[in-house]
Amino acid sequence: MTGSPRALHLAAAIDGAGAHPAAWRISGTAARRLLTADHHVRLALEAERGRLDFVTLDDGLAPLDGAAGAPRGRLDAVLTLARVAPLTSGIGLVPTVTTTHTEPFHVSKAVATLDFVSAGRAGWRFTVSDTAAEARSIGRRAVAAPEELWAEAAAVADVVARLWDSWEDDAEIRDTATGRFIDREKLHYVDFAGPGWSVKGPSITPRPPQGHPLVVARADSEPALRAAARHADVVIAAAAGPGAARAARTRIRAAVEEAGRAADDVAVLVDVAILLDADPDAARERHTRLDTAAGPGAPRLDFVGTPADLAGRFAEWAAADAADGFLVRPAVLPGDLTAFVDQVVPRLRDRGLFRSEYTADTLRGHFVLPRPANRYASA
Repeated sequence: MTGSPRALHLAAAIDGAGAHPAAWRISGTAARRLLTADHHVRLALEAERGRLDFVTLDDGLAPLDGAAGAPRGRLDAVLTLARVAPLTSGIGLVPTVTTTHTEPFHVSKAVATLDFVSAGRAGWRFTVSDTAAEARSIGRRAVAAPEELWAEAAAVADVVARLWDSWEDDAEIRDTATGRFIDREKLHYVDFAGPGWSVKGPSITPRPPQGHPLVVARADSEPALRAAARHADVVIAAAAGPGAARAARTRIRAAVEEAGRAADDVAVLVDVAILLDADPDAARERHTRLDTAAGPGAPRLDFVGTPADLAGRFAEWAAADAADGFLVRPAVLPGDLTAFVDQVVPRLRDRGLFRSEYTADTLRGHFVLPRPANRYASA
């Protein structure tokens, strides 16, 4: 007798008009609306309708190159999702934040604020800025080697968590009679020295509702994997098939254990760029139209086919212990996201692989992660 299938985690990227660079040319969303809050609110609500764990919004410091005809502009991810937060109620919100050229104190405060305005549904994906173009855009330092950048990213993730802990949970007194708002004995200096910077603290923002908002990272290189293994709650991996995905998951879990953490405390999600249509021929035809519109250099999509086939593929990967879930990047928004929510998610539910309703109020709760204890609080 076999046990019940393990429930999957599902997330969706809501970047621009979709994962394909020509998506904006055939999307149902007018190009002028792509850089609006309403566009991102609509997409987050669509993902929330499917009860997905979270949405991601990418960000970076380099000027977008407009490759293959893609739009060149982007909004600040944290600020955009702060606008989305009050209009959603269950979906997690995970902006990308580069740790290069960015003050750790500001990162901590911004993500903590997102956690407050979302009532405990914030996360962040830390990454690095590794191009000369990004260094020139900011103008504060030269580009550095990947090893150096990812070591700094790990230090930033460390001090960000310390700053979240620099206020004890009961530091706020709010006693109007005595005029005491905080108990200063429950604010703590972090006194953290990083590579080329130092942070004394404490934060100017109280401890976030989740204690520590969810930390997400990619593991696309060995330096990135080491940083993710030490600090991430969710690791995103790219893989061409179930065998490669299982190998990646095994490698990530081993790195997590080597970092002194429990492997089961970290979820591994496979990144899958998807294009869905009613039948395989229609999907391939739409993919061809997109590639033709983009011209040379169009990126490869991971899945082009029907919702039934994608649900079956996800089920196979789950049965092979290849992933704890998936981050889907719809080729064209909102169409491929809507198809995923309406036609893939129900099939996964029918297989017992995904929930019908949210069972937790926080993003950490979606991953069954406890609220961390404050490292500075007395016993």
